[in-house]
Amino acid sequence: MSNIVTPTKLRSGDEVIVIAGKDLGKKGTLREIIKNKNRGIVTGLNMVKKHTKPNPEQGITGGVVEQEAAIDLSNLAIWNPKKKSKDKITYSNNDKGKKIRLFKSDGVEIK
Repeated sequence: MSNIVTPTKLRSGDEVIVIAGKDLGKKGTLREIIKNKNRGIVTGLNMVKKHTKPNPEQGITGGVVEQEAAIDLSNLAIWNPKKKSKDKITYSNNDKGKKIRLFKSDGVEIK
């Protein structure tokens, strides 16, 4: 596993679809990007069971907790709701000269 950080066009809050792995074809919202590991956490996907110790000071009861694990960013693609399919991201400047992200297939701005 390399420590080379590859740039990504995805951002936190983007609606993404999984294009490879055990959750293939499932959609979710990108909650967090872990830049130094090229991975992202998607809400409700890649669920794993984690065994936690009780900690009365923090109010943690302990036991088996289900939580989201990180997915490699290369296995995620942005979801285009108009086309109802995955898409790529391109950049352009709007009329005020601000850089904006667009869906590559139809040129609609990504909100």
